[in-house]
Amino acid sequence: MAKTLGTPRHTALIAFLVERRETLGLTQVEFAQRLGEYQSFVARLESGQRRVDVVELLAIAEILQFDPHEALDLLVSIHV
Repeated sequence: MAKTLGTPRHTALIAFLVERRETLGLTQVEFAQRLGEYQSFVARLESGQRRVDVVELLAIAEILQFDPHEALDLLVSIHV
């Protein structure tokens, strides 16, 4: 399988997550605290330097108050 970092789907997922965080008015620090992580974890995620696994996506969806199906539907709609 090809690497996924920087692909159109990865880029779209990151943009979606950043938009959700900002819509809720959360800083990276606040988001990281809710995840039980350091701010640098969120910075690497949001800059596209790391992948989001499915278990992380579920936790992120709870914190950022979205249905994980919404994110997956977005990714499926992007043709690679």
